[in-house]
Amino acid sequence: MTDTLPAADAQPLLATLRQTGEALRGLSFPLAVHGADSARLNASATADQLEDYVLPRLLSLDAPLLAVVGGSTGAGKSTLVNAIVGHPVTRSGAIRPTTRQPVLLHHPADGHWFSDQRVLPTLSRVRAVDPGTEQPTDTAAAGAGALLVRPDPMIPLGLALLDAPDLDSIADENRRLSGQLLAAADLWLFVTTANRYADAVPWKLLADAAARDILLAVVLDRVPAGVEEEVRSDLHTLLANADLAHAPIFIIPELPLDPAGMLPAEAVDPIRRWLRALATDATGRQEIARRTLYGAVRSVAGRVHDAASAQDEQHTEYSRLRDAATRAYDDALQGILESTQDGTLLRGEVLARWQDFVGTGEFMRGLESRVGRVRDAMGSFLTGRPTRAVTVETAIETGLHAVIVEQAAQAAQKTEHAWRDGDAGRELLTGLPARGDDFPATVAREIRAWQKDLLDLVSSEGANKRFTARMLSFGVNGVAVALMVVVFASTAGLSGLEVGVAGGSAVVGQKLLEAVFGEDAVRRLAKSARDNLQRRCESLLRAEQQRYLTLLEPVARQLPADTLRAYARDLESHGSENPELTGEDAADRGNDDAARPDEGHRQ
Repeated sequence: MTDTLPAADAQPLLATLRQTGEALRGLSFPLAVHGADSARLNASATADQLEDYVLPRLLSLDAPLLAVVGGSTGAGKSTLVNAIVGHPVTRSGAIRPTTRQPVLLHHPADGHWFSDQRVLPTLSRVRAVDPGTEQPTDTAAAGAGALLVRPDPMIPLGLALLDAPDLDSIADENRRLSGQLLAAADLWLFVTTANRYADAVPWKLLADAAARDILLAVVLDRVPAGVEEEVRSDLHTLLANADLAHAPIFIIPELPLDPAGMLPAEAVDPIRRWLRALATDATGRQEIARRTLYGAVRSVAGRVHDAASAQDEQHTEYSRLRDAATRAYDDALQGILESTQDGTLLRGEVLARWQDFVGTGEFMRGLESRVGRVRDAMGSFLTGRPTRAVTVETAIETGLHAVIVEQAAQAAQKTEHAWRDGDAGRELLTGLPARGDDFPATVAREIRAWQKDLLDLVSSEGANKRFTARMLSFGVNGVAVALMVVVFASTAGLSGLEVGVAGGSAVVGQKLLEAVFGEDAVRRLAKSARDNLQRRCESLLRAEQQRYLTLLEPVARQLPADTLRAYARDLESHGSENPELTGEDAADRGNDDAARPDEGHRQ
């Protein structure tokens, strides 16, 4: 095969096309937002067109033109193909669908163009070796979705003819395959009938043909006698409204078939001559191929823009869902921090255990003396009370545990409520992993680890101040408990008697720590303890939040819309560089050389 484009011109476009195809293959549009299903189909079909047609054609502009015969169910496509070739090559009949596998016919001398996967590489191949046989090929034996490649000397050099399944077939796979084949065509013979040419389904594909700037001819089959010009005029008006006024119109009257199911040869002679004229003009073939190729490139650019817009919709919903989860767990963290700062954790059991630990009589009077006397009394104060210190630690752990677990549960509830506001979120929640029973145990471990960190902090600070071994062995738990109380101490949120009791408790803890470490050290220790607790609580909540964010990871891995738009703009710039060849110019290349004895061409 020969690349008829100069390498310097072909390589940049080739690279962009390959990057674009890879990008489209990677798009999944995982969120169930409006239009996601059609976006997936669009991306898949566009990637197929790049692989099936655009890339192969770019690398071989001098390859035979591929003429795809397509149309509605029962329009007579297979009968037309048999008539053009002059003998049965594809099955026709009343049972629908008749064309279950596409059949590609080419001249034997063009076989090297179709010996590999150059055209429609995604389809498997079945190669027939019976040129000239009078028996139609048994396409059913080829297997669904296979491309039957068959040489036939009646096909002109430089042209291949492909009989496609019905574009409105009752079989989903046939409809998909028909669209794929039409996207791979250099020119399209659209076959319809006098009573179905205005059907909605084919006109959507005709609009795609106009967008691709593909060479199109319309075959109006089984037209009753006496209405030919009336039907032709109406069809021409419809084509003009679809920017397809240049498309030739061929009329095949209502005629009986012979015993072999064949139309009379003269009925299709104008079509045969038109195709042969296109095939024999090598320069014209390349111009048609180039025009169709660059029309396809521009069409792909538009569809990539559509994919980018669909990606925007995905990202908008992704951001909504992600932000809802983030807000919920941010609020939960804030709720925990407020509970540790407003005195909430000094209620009830914690408050009772702390009061039991420090007492209120002689110890409080001792704190009112100078700091030195308090420091001297610390050893005797703490001696014999480690068990009571542990009870305060346990009460703090229980209270803090309840706050964290409750806030996490509220965050999960808020997240799921927000996600259920949209189809995408509801669908994602069906795949949400169950919350493990180990979360409360994990919270308990983190709280105990925090309390141990405070013990280590107090020990380290005490070692730096060269406290006696007796002080550290008996006093570290008590001092650490006092530090916990200071961390949680505030009268905000308390009422009545609790205000005075908690406030007094905080003063006790504060003065105790100041007596041991000094005022500046107490502030530093309290800040370190608070920061440590905040980090641990945030880690717990983010791990819970990740249950939801994991469901969004497929969206986060998708190619950004801006990257797709950059590819689309690059393709548009390449497409605009192509020398213009209008559809009418291309159509007239065939019309100028083909005889028109029966006015079988466009008006």
